[in-house]
This record gives sequence, structure tokens and C-alpha cells, in this order.
Amino acid sequence: MVVRVTKLGGTASNVTVGRVSHGLMMMCMPVGGKSDEDCFESIKAGVDGLPAGAKMFLNSGEFYSSNWSTENLELLSRFYAKYPDYAEKTFLSVKGGMIPSRREPDCSVENLRKSVTTVQKALGPHKKLDLYEPARIDPKVPVEQMMENLVVLLKEGHFAHIGLSECSAKTLRKAHAIHPITAAEIEVSLWAYEAEQKAVIATAAELGISVIAYSPLGKGFLIGKYTNRADLAGDMRSRLVRLSEENMPHNLHLVSALLEIAAKKGVPPAQLCIAWVAALGPHVIPLPGSSRAERTLENCAAGDIEFSAEEMAEITDIAEKADIKGGRYFGGAEEQYLWG
Repeated sequence: MVVRVTKLGGTASNVTVGRVSHGLMMMCMPVGGKSDEDCFESIKAGVDGLPAGAKMFLNSGEFYSSNWSTENLELLSRFYAKYPDYAEKTFLSVKGGMIPSRREPDCSVENLRKSVTTVQKALGPHKKLDLYEPARIDPKVPVEQMMENLVVLLKEGHFAHIGLSECSAKTLRKAHAIHPITAAEIEVSLWAYEAEQKAVIATAAELGISVIAYSPLGKGFLIGKYTNRADLAGDMRSRLVRLSEENMPHNLHLVSALLEIAAKKGVPPAQLCIAWVAALGPHVIPLPGSSRAERTLENCAAGDIEFSAEEMAEITDIAEKADIKGGRYFGGAEEQYLWG
């Protein structure tokens, strides 16, 4: 297998990373649900498959846990303590800047400083934070002020590069004018490819910014893992508006079409979905999650799949005509912070 690589954007344009990145969120959901050994092997599998000099882009969060704790970062701390050589082989991005008790962003310099300090303390001494991104754009703080706050913390040495998450194309352009943005993390998949995604992807290409495309598998739905509501019993995804009793049967039509395309292509459905996201541009880096080594390897291998122009057009046409029912999240207050 020849693992492809790409360059990051912004101030990290000299950093080469794998064509597919690695999301770590579900390693700590539910709390204590995965063993250190399995998680460590999952991370190592992706890193070990890269060519010399390339890094694995890892994505974590200050609050990645069922109880909004730093459990995910503490797991990473144990990983880097056990495998210190992997600190230089990974590029670590962490989201923060939220108020857990209110589930809302606070991008004041005081809260951002508290956040990055908490992140580094949980991460421990073996790995320095590479990229920091406010998890959501704070509507109470002007974009220019948010960026100035982040630049202050950057100059203080808390992290090396700045990213944004769930930002609009307009916000991305405005922020980049203050200081180069390395990466914009947004949801992109075959059921999340609408005007907003297209605008951010195009703007990022113009400005030389990477797009970290989270949930390329539609939170597992697009690969045919869930065929009815009973499959979601006890799963937080059962609360997704798109997987409600009303919307799920309709949205399954997209899944059926994708399964047919994957079978015709001769690849697993998950790889089809990841490869399509990567094919949207060399600056678009899919961010699937995994806590098992075999799944990490399968995800990474998707970066080597190529589509003909006809195949790409066919898959994209299916996505654009899918008429997906329901919003991207749970229909609550969190919706107001999407596309900030």
C-alpha cells in the first residue's frame, strides 16, 4: 500500500501529513469505554503506515468525554509517555474554548488562556500542542478580537498554529486577514455537502488553508451500519434529527445508493465515503474516527483510492440530489453555533 500525503496550510505549510487524519473523540465515549492498549495501537497503526518525514494529523478536544472532561487528553498523555518517539511523528490539533456548564463558546482572551493551559496540563510534558482551535465561533466576540486573542496566546508559546472550527467562509476569510489560519475543521460528507461546505472548501483553497473534514462517514450512518432505530438503542446518535423516526427511513435511500456504488467500485462503503471527501481537493483532509488498529488502517487506505471523473460526478450527483431530511445535530441550542 502506498500511503499518500499532503501539505497543511497557513503557517504549517512546511508540514507533511497523511492524506487521511485520525479523530480521537470516540476513544473516551462512553467514559472508560476503550482500553489504553486498543487506543494506543490504533494511533500507532496510522502513524507507522506513513512514509518517513510525514506526520499523522490527530484531532482531540479539551472536552472529549461523555462528561466533558479532559479524559481524551489524559489518554494522549499516557500514550506519549509510553511512546515518546511518536510526539514528533504526530501533528496534534485540539479544540477548546467552551464553557462546559453552559455548552457554549467563550473566546475571550481570559477563557482561551484558561483553555490552552488546561489542555497542556492534561496533555503532559511529552507533547506540545501543535494547533489550537476554538471549538465554536463565539458570537459575543468579534472575529477580529478573537483572532487577536489567539495571536496573543500563540506568541506566549501555548501552541504553534491557529485553526477554526464550524466557521463560515466569511468568518474564515476575515480571520485569515488577521493571522494565517492553518486549518478549518468543518463537517463534510455525502450527507453534509451543501452551500456552506462548498463555500468554505473554495475559500480555503483560495487562501491556502487546509480543510479538516470531520464525520466523513456521516457518524457511521452512510456505511449502512444503522438500518433502523433499533440499531441505535443506547447510542447518542439516536438523538440526531436526521436519524429520528420521521427522517431516518427517508435518509436511508442515500445509503442504499452509496452501497451500490461501493460494491461496483469494489471497496468498503467507509473507504468510498472517505475517498470521496479527499477527492474534493488536495487541501481537504478527511477526519474519520477510530479506536481500533484495523479500522485506522482501513480509513488511511481510503486516501489511496482514485475516482475517474465519471465516478466522481456520479457520486457527487447522488449526494446533491439526496434531499436529506433533518439538521446536522440534535435540534437543540447547539445548532446556533454552526457556521459561526
